[in-house]
Amino acid sequence: MSLEVKIPALGESINSGVLATWHVKDGDTVAKDQPLFELETDKITSEGLAEAAGKITLKVEAGAEVKIGEVVATIDEATGEAPAKAEATESAKPAKADASPDTASSEKPAAKKSDAQSPAVRRLAEETGVDPAKVEGTGKDGRVTKGDMLKSTDKSAAKAEPAAPAPASGERQTRKKMSPMRVRIAQRLVQAQHEAAMLTTFNEVDMSAVMNLRKKYQDDFIKKHGTKLGFMSFFTKAVVNALKDVPSINAQIDGDSIIENHYYDIGVAVSTPKGLMVPVIRDCDQLGMAEIEIAIANAAKKARDGKITLDDLTGGVFTITNGGTFGSMLSTPIINPPQSAILGLHNIIDKAVVVDGQIVIRPMMYLAVSYDHRIVDGKEAVTFLVKVKQAIEDPARLAIGI
Repeated sequence: MSLEVKIPALGESINSGVLATWHVKDGDTVAKDQPLFELETDKITSEGLAEAAGKITLKVEAGAEVKIGEVVATIDEATGEAPAKAEATESAKPAKADASPDTASSEKPAAKKSDAQSPAVRRLAEETGVDPAKVEGTGKDGRVTKGDMLKSTDKSAAKAEPAAPAPASGERQTRKKMSPMRVRIAQRLVQAQHEAAMLTTFNEVDMSAVMNLRKKYQDDFIKKHGTKLGFMSFFTKAVVNALKDVPSINAQIDGDSIIENHYYDIGVAVSTPKGLMVPVIRDCDQLGMAEIEIAIANAAKKARDGKITLDDLTGGVFTITNGGTFGSMLSTPIINPPQSAILGLHNIIDKAVVVDGQIVIRPMMYLAVSYDHRIVDGKEAVTFLVKVKQAIEDPARLAIGI
């Protein structure tokens, strides 16, 4: 029986994409649920999985534009059963009487860690030079996943992107087509610049209190919740409190109307090998610090593993982006339409500051809020940023909601 491999539906607004990469070759025998291809759209990147085992025949080349529902390969299921039956028949045979344990083990050596990896992992190994055998796997039975490989390439997602092939000797330029996602990112950035009356206001925050809390309670937090206490949960909670105090920032323009939101779904920008994505953490006003940290970690992993869905990226009312992870000291972030504001975090640097008339060294961070001046007045933006600053410098405010 031949099974058609079709491009899956990813959302009502997605009609087509680019089949960026095949993880298998024409004629390969594939296993059920094995990743077959990587599909890039203007919004997300996702993997297509095999619905059955068998021999695959490719009908579309990598790099081709494909439509939702289009048949890109077929799988001959009949050929997928043969290896399993052969293995079962072989295992049913009685062992030779004179076979020693050493002989038996030499006939069936244990699979090496690097031999049991998916095509996506092997491809990343070739592109990045990272040996999967040296990577700690988080998958089933310690299996190394695509996400493990990306993390091992570098601590930051930006550095996790596979290096581009070196240009030929003497070549002064190279040209490649923009991915659908990069095209969409470019369009949205230009849209934000053209349609919004964008302005940025700045402040700086003393991170001492948050850093001391993390140092004091980090071990207990990990033991109880199984995740680290990071900075993002503090800033997410601070943003929620500030949005409640300045509701005009939790609003958006729709034609000649203003829509004010009464929920707190916060987008957190994540850098992935395919570009910047903003997964949305739902109902942050109802989540605890640990729940926010876990939600952010899970969303970031989905984005970097190419498993993010359109629903994961939609519906946010405000965005937080952290350029400090890459060493940025100061920037003017661009709002994420139709949202009306975005908070930019930056690098933490020890600076000499005056406290109670004394010069002291404190870990300081610049904060930047870019906002749409059509709907948010300067006073409101400054008030919002001051509220965030106060909550971070005195985290007890987050506990009592002031």
